[in-house]
Amino acid sequence: MIRVLWIGDVMGKPGREAVRALLPELKKRYRVDWTIVNGENAAGGSGISGRIARDFWRMGCDVVTLGDHVWDQKEMETFLPTTDRLLRPQNFPPGTPGTGWTVQTTVGGLKVAVVCLLGRVFMKYAVGCPFRTLDTLLADIRPKTHVILVEIHAETTSEKVALGHFADGRVSAIVGTHTHVQTADERILPGGTAYLTDLGMTGPHDSVIGQNKAAIIRRYWTSMPVRFSVASGRVILNGAVIHVDEQTGQAHRITRIQCPLTNEGS
Repeated sequence: MIRVLWIGDVMGKPGREAVRALLPELKKRYRVDWTIVNGENAAGGSGISGRIARDFWRMGCDVVTLGDHVWDQKEMETFLPTTDRLLRPQNFPPGTPGTGWTVQTTVGGLKVAVVCLLGRVFMKYAVGCPFRTLDTLLADIRPKTHVILVEIHAETTSEKVALGHFADGRVSAIVGTHTHVQTADERILPGGTAYLTDLGMTGPHDSVIGQNKAAIIRRYWTSMPVRFSVASGRVILNGAVIHVDEQTGQAHRITRIQCPLTNEGS
């Protein structure tokens, strides 16, 4: 059995510090073999930098996924092609820098595939169909490993749920990101795929999805442009732990986690 820790959207410095402080204990508590973190808001709430990506790897995160903020930091155009451990959505057009999937090897020698996809409903990019993209990609991945972990970065619940059922029995897990609000619908689908609509956010929770709440309220109240900033206050790490049979690729359990960062960092 391989145990995967999947951490939801990391929001700015508060979220990064929560991962740094809490990851060692979480790995020990859940006997984690593989860690994935969504880092698309890690750089001040907008995108990620190469320095921050390398910092996540040093913390012990095996793969970092991105989403619709992938290009917010311009250096990503040149940094993404240098690594297969930082994934932009696979369904961007051909020729886009970087990759949206990878097969890596755990310390124990097990091969694990991670796929990053972007939803199309209410999203700002005209990307290819995530359903067709995944369907085509599985033909390349299945000969390499049965452990296939898919993240769908999308706005609507229906698109995420539909993709989960579409791929049920063909991948080990499908989890959603992007809304920054953890959902309570974790389950094992009939075909053996672990599913959760949204992992939630790792960052300050006395906020509006990680941003300063006063600024967001002012924007809605006035309909005027407002400069956003990452909120402060109580920080919570959100995510899930998934147990996958390394021989069959079927998931046996998925557990949501919400872990607060205290002053002592535990």
